[in-house]
Amino acid sequence: MDVLSADTPQGRVYRALIAHPRSTVPELADLTGMTPDEVERLLVELSEAEAVTKAGAGWDAQRPDLLVAAALLEEDRRRMLLRQTEAELAEIYRFARREHGGYAAVEVLDETAVVFEHYRRFQTGARQQVRNLDRPPYFWDEEELAGQEKLQIERMAAGIRYRTIYQESAQDSPRRSAGMMRTVASGERARVMVDPPIKLAISDDRIGLLPMETLIEGNADSLVTLLIHASGLLTALSNIFESLWRLAVPVTTEGFRRPIDERDREILTLMASGATDDAIARHLGMSRRTVVRRAASLLERLGATTRFQAGVQASRRGWL
Repeated sequence: MDVLSADTPQGRVYRALIAHPRSTVPELADLTGMTPDEVERLLVELSEAEAVTKAGAGWDAQRPDLLVAAALLEEDRRRMLLRQTEAELAEIYRFARREHGGYAAVEVLDETAVVFEHYRRFQTGARQQVRNLDRPPYFWDEEELAGQEKLQIERMAAGIRYRTIYQESAQDSPRRSAGMMRTVASGERARVMVDPPIKLAISDDRIGLLPMETLIEGNADSLVTLLIHASGLLTALSNIFESLWRLAVPVTTEGFRRPIDERDREILTLMASGATDDAIARHLGMSRRTVVRRAASLLERLGATTRFQAGVQASRRGWL
């Protein structure tokens, strides 16, 4: 999808070749406002994705209808996964709302403080790993966030593996995610995706927490959460996590460590807040071409393919 977007470096190179077939690297650099080295790197990437091909001394674009067809196939695969997720969650929904009888594997927790205590306990009781699907809404205050971060780092130091899928959102402030980046730096394996379907935490294969993102009417301190013990339901939730993990984009922790200047810091902050290249250029009094060039360079330095990842990596390095 990056190839089809006009706002990505890949998309700018591809669109330049659509309009100017058989362009050489220097010509593409002039058309896109990038350096020849940046263009060469992107052409290799696009070639591996079969979006461009070598054409004599220059390059040519793959037919856009073929790229769109491939993107639609990927979208169908994601839709199929979401339909599977819907069916599995519908089963949990029915079990949690049965009018008669009960289901021993599921407990309903309706106090936020109790939920937080269970989360702390099942981390301290984990023997191998803790898996999290992280998405809004959030109910932690600053003190609780700091305590959770400290506990997670301690558990990772003790050999417990943490894997977390974070929601990718251009509106998320990298400053708010600074604690998460510290846990990544301490050993957490993190990935991002646009819209995780659920909020979830699983300790080993023994117990899970599934917040329903619903508050008891009239009580802001009562978050409905299902505590799920080892069962077919927990296995289904575990499978959902693993399927989403394969689809999510890894958060890169490699990259250049040299500091950035104040102007690049301003560009990164605006990028992470969701501002477009045009908006950044207007705000900073720069040309759009300069913003595009510097933004592409920042993405490369940070090892990021999206602006969200750039914000994550910049926060981790202390650039923001």
